[in-house]
Amino acid sequence: MKRCLLLFAVGALLLAAGCGAAPANRVAAANTNSTTMKFPLQRTEAEWRKLLTPEQYHVLREAGTERPFTGKYWNTKEPGIYRCAACGEILFKSDDKFDSHCGWPSFSEIAAQKKVIAREDDSHGMKRTEVLCANCGSHLGHVFDDGPAPTGLRYCINSTSIDFAATNTVTEKK
Repeated sequence: MKRCLLLFAVGALLLAAGCGAAPANRVAAANTNSTTMKFPLQRTEAEWRKLLTPEQYHVLREAGTERPFTGKYWNTKEPGIYRCAACGEILFKSDDKFDSHCGWPSFSEIAAQKKVIAREDDSHGMKRTEVLCANCGSHLGHVFDDGPAPTGLRYCINSTSIDFAATNTVTEKK
């Protein structure tokens, strides 16, 4: 009986310690406290809060997500480019956008090498690959291996995390 009580106490202690741990995919924490991930564009969280809308801050800096089929770009078909909504970096091209029927903008490829960073995301009881902007470290969405040929990839991106510019109006964002 004492052994069962001791095992129960140890289990409860371990469970309580695990519940206090920070989420594995907190991008804001990775940008401000991590010594392993550094990004060319560095801003304080106060600066990000001033630059972004509350919804953008939640998605881009806290690794949130928007509900499917609610974002403004999930069904966009116009030719153009998609930039990071936080820093303006060109991330995706409309040529690589496809309808994956998931409710978020989906791309089969990034605009150029080293524009995004992929890292493991074990949050919400799932094993996924999170996609971050390589310039500012903002959360964009996730990438899956069920996309079309030739890449076989599906970059599932939050509309809130990107800005669209039609091909004929491409200008540098500062």
